[in-house]
Amino acid sequence: MPNENKENVPVTTSKEGAKTEIASVNPISEMENAFDRLFRHGWPSLWRWRDMPMLDNLFEREGLRSPNLDMIDRDNEILVRAEIPGLEKKDLNISLTDNLLTIKGQSSREVKDEKGDYHRHEITRFSFSRSVMLPGAVDAAKTSASLKNGILEITLPKVESSKRRTITVQ
Repeated sequence: MPNENKENVPVTTSKEGAKTEIASVNPISEMENAFDRLFRHGWPSLWRWRDMPMLDNLFEREGLRSPNLDMIDRDNEILVRAEIPGLEKKDLNISLTDNLLTIKGQSSREVKDEKGDYHRHEITRFSFSRSVMLPGAVDAAKTSASLKNGILEITLPKVESSKRRTITVQ
């Protein structure tokens, strides 16, 4: 099926090294300590949260959801797919610094409903940032991205030295 209805998404590149901040404390331990202080005794460890149905969508409810990513390492390229339903091309910012790919998205929605004495006004804001290290060097100038039906596809052609080669055993 041809690439109908796909929108090209710009990808910015930088030769500057990636800037990362390293937290001086363990955020998981700090969160567990905060819950221990709040609930006193019996709060379960963070490692068992996945078994607790009441906390299934905690991060989605709070607008902290990161998109699911698939990274496919092919012979000549790396393909990254991200699920970002509800976002448009204008809501995205994709950048590539060395072999660090960063996808940022931001969206807001406002709903007003007025009927007689009934007034409802909702404002929803959503943002995320997801960075992933690529498994090899890529040609940033030939990188492309497209968006179709809530799926972002980023194609990153490998540089010659990173391409997969078959080695014959003698």
